[in-house]
Amino acid sequence: MLRFVLDTNVVLDLFHWANTDAVPIMAALEAGQIECVVDERTLDELRRVLTYPQLKLTPEMIAERYARYSGLVQVFPEGEAPPLPRCKDRDDQKFLELAARCGADALVSKDKALLQLRGRTKLGFQIMKPAGAVRILGAAGAAGETGMPG
Repeated sequence: MLRFVLDTNVVLDLFHWANTDAVPIMAALEAGQIECVVDERTLDELRRVLTYPQLKLTPEMIAERYARYSGLVQVFPEGEAPPLPRCKDRDDQKFLELAARCGADALVSKDKALLQLRGRTKLGFQIMKPAGAVRILGAAGAAGETGMPG
């Protein structure tokens, strides 16, 4: 099973904006075909972002979106991350650290500071945009249908 870490903007695409790039990720998550991993720091950021006025969410909508997301993800314990490159945006470092700690296959992000790290260093996971995650979901699904390892 593929293991993803989703940054907060991608989570909003799944649970608030219903962005078309995110629909296949959401379907795979709901079907139990992928595992999405969070930790307390990434959940704290989501709780904070859901209250931003520009999202125009009522307290009930905030609670519903948070409950729906937290019910589909795996909480990974806090701990030390291996040595990692420094993200220009310090707020995004937590996503890199979580992906490294939990053995993620991919960190899915639309954040330029995270995406700039692709290919510049050896990581145990890929950093990709949602469209890239959809491509590997499609490839894993095709491999599974043909009996090839995914």
